[in-house]
Amino acid sequence: MDAVTGWWDDYFWGSMIVLQVFFFSLLLMVLFGLIGAGAKLSDSRVAQKIASAYTVIFRGTPEILVILLLYFGSAIALTAIVQVFNPDVKFVDVPPMWAGTIAIALIVGSYATETFRGAFLGVRPGSIEAARALGMSNLQTFIYIRIPEMWRLALPAFGNHMLSLIKDTALISIIGLNETFFVAKQAIGTTGEPFTMYIVVGCIYLGFSTIITLSVMGMEKFGARTGEGAR
Repeated sequence: MDAVTGWWDDYFWGSMIVLQVFFFSLLLMVLFGLIGAGAKLSDSRVAQKIASAYTVIFRGTPEILVILLLYFGSAIALTAIVQVFNPDVKFVDVPPMWAGTIAIALIVGSYATETFRGAFLGVRPGSIEAARALGMSNLQTFIYIRIPEMWRLALPAFGNHMLSLIKDTALISIIGLNETFFVAKQAIGTTGEPFTMYIVVGCIYLGFSTIITLSVMGMEKFGARTGEGAR
C-alpha cells in the first residue's frame, strides 16, 4: 500500500466529486421519476407515449453510451446555437460533471419512473376516499396522503436506485471527470500498480454503498412505524 501514500489527497477530492454528482443526480432522478410516473398515470395519451418512449430508450441503451451521446451531443448542440450569434466560436465545451450528472439521472430516472408508478397505484383507495371525506383538496390529498403512502411502498426499490446512482458515477470518468476512478487511472500510470489502486476505489465505493444501504434500512423502519401509527 506504499504506492497509495502520495495519492490519498487525490482520492479524497475525487470522492468529494463522487458525492456531488450523486446528490445532484439523486435530486434529478427523483424529479425525472415523478414526472415520468405522472405522465404514465395521466389521461393524456401523448404524455403516456412520451413517458413510455423515455423508459424504453434509457432502460434499453447501454449506460456508458448514454453518457457519451449526451456529453458530445450537448456540446455539438450548444456550439451550433452559439455560432448563430457568434460565428467565430469554434467549439463550446460542456462541463463533464453536469453532462454526466444529467445522463445518469436520466438513466436511473427511467427505472424510478416504473417504481413510482407502481407505488402510486398501490396507494389504498380508502385513504383517498377518507381524505376527500375530510374536505381535502386534490393538492392536499397528493401531499399528505399519496406521497407518504407511495414513498413507503417505493422505498425498497428506491434504495436500489440510489445504489445504482453511486456506482454509475464511476462511468463519468470516461468523459474526463476527475473522480476516484479517474484518479486511479492517473495513479496507475505513475505507480504501475493497477490492482492496488483499483482496490482503493472499490473500498471507497463499498463504503458509500454501505452508508446508503444502512440509511435506507433506517428509513424503512421509520416508514413502517409511521405507517402503523397512521392505521
